[in-house]
Amino acid sequence: MRLLFAVFLLSSACVGRTGEMTPDAAAPVTKTSTIPATIFRSHFAMGTQMTLTAYTTLEEAVVVKVFGETFADMDRLDGLLSTWKENSDVVRINAAAGVLPVKVDEDTLEAVERGLYGSRMTEGKFDITFGALSGLWKFDHDQDNSIPPDREVKKRLPLIGYEYVKIDRAASSVFLEKKGMKMHLGGIGKGFAVDRTVTRLRAAGLKDFMVQFGGDLFVSGRHGARAWRVGIRDPRGPPDKYFAAAEVTDATFSTSGDYERFFVKDGKRYHHILDPDTGRPAAACRSVTIMAADATTAEWLSKGVFILGVKRGLDLVERTAGAAAVIVDAENALHISPRLEGKLKLLSQPTL
Repeated sequence: MRLLFAVFLLSSACVGRTGEMTPDAAAPVTKTSTIPATIFRSHFAMGTQMTLTAYTTLEEAVVVKVFGETFADMDRLDGLLSTWKENSDVVRINAAAGVLPVKVDEDTLEAVERGLYGSRMTEGKFDITFGALSGLWKFDHDQDNSIPPDREVKKRLPLIGYEYVKIDRAASSVFLEKKGMKMHLGGIGKGFAVDRTVTRLRAAGLKDFMVQFGGDLFVSGRHGARAWRVGIRDPRGPPDKYFAAAEVTDATFSTSGDYERFFVKDGKRYHHILDPDTGRPAAACRSVTIMAADATTAEWLSKGVFILGVKRGLDLVERTAGAAAVIVDAENALHISPRLEGKLKLLSQPTL
């Protein structure tokens, strides 16, 4: 399972790691149309769990139907953007690298455009062509705790470069200019899916809800009389420990950390967030949590900042409208961007 998340709901409707509601927070099964209730469902997609939670007076059957349609759309997006599903748009683009453009679905085109924007904004530190390194580093179901030789990594580096991705809007096509290049949209796919979900739920009449998908979380409206309260996971603490919390509404959080897909060898931690310039795990941070207006932006920003490091990363956050960051750097120092000052409650210092 690809687990990237570090942000969890901490309000009276508390969702745990599997998306299950804690017993003391469970809403009544029956309700009237005038008494709000909490309705939630979970679905496995894109290698992790998506949990939808709504606080609403709408009939439960109506909400569950909307949730089901949303999950079906997630499966469809997975079929377009996955590098693991045969004949997906991304798999076909990669197979035709250096040969010819590939006509793709409109959603794929939009996701690639959003990814390229993030690549440009981070000066290539977030790069959707990092897939060229796949097979060398193994952090998924194939993890074997091996470190690839430098010479093999260096061979792949010339195949990484978002500037070699060409989009033809008129033809609805994507072309990788170099043979051997590999696009990978895992860095923004879940955020893109969350944004789609938010649009769908609002169109269905839901105002107060939460979408949690891997390391991405969006909260809309309120949960009763209070805002949703979210916590940021301690990167070196146990999975259920949070070092900070904030009450938020109509905002998204995305966390990138070195603690979910990793191994330790000879006292050194190796993880899945790779620096495209070196082909090796980025070493400047332990975790980066981004708050932003949309989940796609939050996702590419969290990964880009993680690799850029504190100074350049915070500079980028400040240049991004509506974005804010909480960073735990490699030395365990905590950095909070100005837009979050006074809004974030520190529960404890991050574990050494």
